[in-house]
Amino acid sequence: MAQIIHRPRRLRKNPAIRRMVRENHLHPEDLILPLFLVPGERIKKPVLSMPGVDQLSIDQAIEVARQAQELGLGGVILFGIPAEKDATGGDARSQEGIVQQAIEQIKAAVPDLYLIADTCFCEYTDHGHCGPIKGESVDNDATLTLLGEAAVVQAQAGVDMVAPSGMMDGMIQAIRGALDTAGFEEVPILSYAVKYASAYYGPFREAAENTPSFGDRRSYQMDAANRIEALREAALDVEQGADLLMVKPGLAYMDILRDLKNHFQLPLAIYNVSGEYAMVKAAAQKGWIDEKGVVLETLTGFKRAGADLILTYHALDAARWLSEA
Repeated sequence: MAQIIHRPRRLRKNPAIRRMVRENHLHPEDLILPLFLVPGERIKKPVLSMPGVDQLSIDQAIEVARQAQELGLGGVILFGIPAEKDATGGDARSQEGIVQQAIEQIKAAVPDLYLIADTCFCEYTDHGHCGPIKGESVDNDATLTLLGEAAVVQAQAGVDMVAPSGMMDGMIQAIRGALDTAGFEEVPILSYAVKYASAYYGPFREAAENTPSFGDRRSYQMDAANRIEALREAALDVEQGADLLMVKPGLAYMDILRDLKNHFQLPLAIYNVSGEYAMVKAAAQKGWIDEKGVVLETLTGFKRAGADLILTYHALDAARWLSEA
């Protein structure tokens, strides 16, 4: 047999050498934990399709926020479910809205924790769509004005970053203009720049109580078959002033994340969405997979594909596992 000159296995021989040559590293500060907020006190309502995830009143969310800070997470992102919904999502634009109250109270209790607010209307409208309805579809341009108002009240409450997720044309320009006019030039925008109409969102509908009362969101979220369109969407948001870009969902769209990494210089986020989380939890409960191993491998895969930030419901568990390593 010819002499073997190249032996890649030399660098896999033991844990020490594998750690030394590891190309990508996952850290707790890479992870952002989503929180679902509801009115009231001492409420911790399990989301049945997402074991380990709860709808939380603000007092309970503060306790989770403390855990996130202690574990070194990058931050949390807040989603609100108001007591009353209307046709235009008024609670999202009210200084007394559920998310605005949460921002103020979490900031007071855990001042060093980075807070991101989801800036959209689907949890707040009585029809479950991401803006006011005109005919049978969302009125894009009317929604832009309302998005600006929502971002400003979130900034007034003390949020660190806003994250518009509705996939409205021109949303970044509208929000940037509204924030700057109101004196919040330093509040960054994390744009859900590339958000696909996905079957992976199913459990989120229960968590956020935002199932559309008619139709679906395919007229404004992207077609799952499209790749070049993602670059166009991202480029438009960069031009309009986005500070970070996000791809959503995660697992089936890591090629899109890598495309954005190759084309743009902004930090990138990916959303490890509810359906991805639920599948792992269900298989783990059946004993079919090693939950810790699968979660850390998946999150590392997002980093390898180009993610700087990962929004994930696994964040607290993952941070604990990483601290044990």
